[in-house]
Amino acid sequence: MADFLREHPDRIEIRIRLTPRSSLDAVEGIRAASDGTEHIAARVRAVPEKGAANAALEKLVAGWLGVPARQVSLTGGATSRIKTVTVSGDAAALAATVNRLLTTI
Repeated sequence: MADFLREHPDRIEIRIRLTPRSSLDAVEGIRAASDGTEHIAARVRAVPEKGAANAALEKLVAGWLGVPARQVSLTGGATSRIKTVTVSGDAAALAATVNRLLTTI
């Protein structure tokens, strides 16, 4: 299993490094941090004020995975660049979707 993705029976957790104030909303692929851990890089146009960038990240992940927005929530790193996003649902199917989408980036 990938370092940036954790599977649980009813959800997955994805580690994402978010860059706000970008010119576009996009998932950019897998990157490695200086400590060697992996994360998914993502950009959003929203500014990091009053949770706007975090809300934009939730919306971006939902659209990217093709799931309803209510299934996606930020569960860690609200004020950090490295965030944990939880996606509810069939973990095996969600993990397969993440891995498939990352191969197209």
